[in-house]
Amino acid sequence: MLLERENRLILLVVIANEGSSPGRKGFKMAVSRNEMLGTIGGGIMEHKLVEYAQHLLTQAPFTPFIKQQIHDKSAPKDQSGMICSGQQTIAFFNIDADFKIVLNSMKTIANPSVFYTNLGIDTQLPEKELIWSYSESLAMPNQVYIIGGGHVGLALSEVLSRLDFEIHILDHRENLNTMEANAFAHQSQTVAFEEIELYIPEGDNIYVVIMSFGYRTDAIIIRRLLNRKFKYLGMMGSTEKMAVLYQNLRTDGYDQNLIDTIHAPIGIDIKSETAQEIAISVAAQLICIKNNR
Repeated sequence: MLLERENRLILLVVIANEGSSPGRKGFKMAVSRNEMLGTIGGGIMEHKLVEYAQHLLTQAPFTPFIKQQIHDKSAPKDQSGMICSGQQTIAFFNIDADFKIVLNSMKTIANPSVFYTNLGIDTQLPEKELIWSYSESLAMPNQVYIIGGGHVGLALSEVLSRLDFEIHILDHRENLNTMEANAFAHQSQTVAFEEIELYIPEGDNIYVVIMSFGYRTDAIIIRRLLNRKFKYLGMMGSTEKMAVLYQNLRTDGYDQNLIDTIHAPIGIDIKSETAQEIAISVAAQLICIKNNR
């Protein structure tokens, strides 16, 4: 953890944004004397605010404050140096060893929320009148269960590792080299597809991506999962393959409305061919579903 390596750091949090701002609400960046983690939108704006944060580290601790950044060179003040239009508000917090008290309190709360205010960072909203505030829930992280640990599963894990998804890889093949090479997943398991439902919880934060080795295993998996409640259920395969699968599901008595909940062929249509391109198309579809809830 960065705070354990450094005695003090500056936390930058985007608490509001408008228009085409590159930094969106909830973006964060930690700046110490020697390291940087995260982003508040990149570009010249981020560069100059990192320098400003490092300057703050040479000064005495401070109370939280905000800076407005307007992405328009014609703005009379608060210009970010970028020309993408829009604007964002960034809060600056002085983080030191005392912050561990807040971190420890998060561990004792079932569904923790974090409040970023002009009074500091806490798991409870201060009773005092606030000048500005922003809150976010830390509960229920978005979880992606990728069923199939092959090359596309590996590529998708790499793309999703840069987003706000907790990644789980499931496959029925032992000692699969692409599973062993997958350093991006939070968890990898070898399981029996005939009981796949035991390894995937239901919920509005659960995304299931089926990309197993072939049609036979896909058919087993979809029958085990189709009646369960997920935020997203998608399957990789050609239009012809999916037509056969859908017809077989209907023959077996599955309701058409239930079949229609499957996202297949998976991903957005960008004429993807390689594993990396397929991964990007699937990630884009997951983002679309997540952000339009």
